[in-house]
Amino acid sequence: MRDFMLANLAAMIWVIVAIEVIFGVLFVKEYQKGKSKMVLSMLLIDLGLFLDALFIVLGVFTQNGLPEMVSRLRFVSHGVLIPLMFPICGYGLKLGQKAMKILWAATFVIMVLGLAQSLAIHLELRQLGTVLRHVSADSSPAWAEGISSLLSYGTVIPLIIVGIIVWVKQKTPHLFLSGFLMFAFSALGPATGNFDLIFFISMIGEVFMVLFFYLYARVRAKRD
Repeated sequence: MRDFMLANLAAMIWVIVAIEVIFGVLFVKEYQKGKSKMVLSMLLIDLGLFLDALFIVLGVFTQNGLPEMVSRLRFVSHGVLIPLMFPICGYGLKLGQKAMKILWAATFVIMVLGLAQSLAIHLELRQLGTVLRHVSADSSPAWAEGISSLLSYGTVIPLIIVGIIVWVKQKTPHLFLSGFLMFAFSALGPATGNFDLIFFISMIGEVFMVLFFYLYARVRAKRD
């Protein structure tokens, strides 16, 4: 399986890019129906994941990787857009307006921190198969790496917890599955010893996360 993934890595990432585009179109259509801020947040997260995958796979066409400035954009999009999972949790719990304002304010602070870390990290080129991409170097500031870890795991765990609550109260498992599958695929790389493939295996989890975001948005639209 590992040999197959390495041999077809770029092609599989292109498939993920296409899937993210499809979900983006679906989210736009869903947003147009009710102008839901929850759906808009899901759309923007999908956009961030799309940019991440696109910039990674575009390195296939270069000899020295994409310019660092271009590659950094995917770290910026991740740092700024992934925190939108917090408002999604709030809308899933159907928090009141006051609570949502507080949550949005906290999210904005985290987004600023995410932007700061994406600009502060040091980038280095790394090749795996035909994919040549920039990654965070070991020389990156410790605080920036800490915020990066917070964005990766500190957003998914609340989504899982909220998903369980929503499952119990609203009788729909979609939010839970979005967080759980994202977490499961993120852990799959280390669990199987494929540390160099974590970025790609996590992309598969991101596809499932967006899928169940969309399914939850459809369920909420019908009930609300």
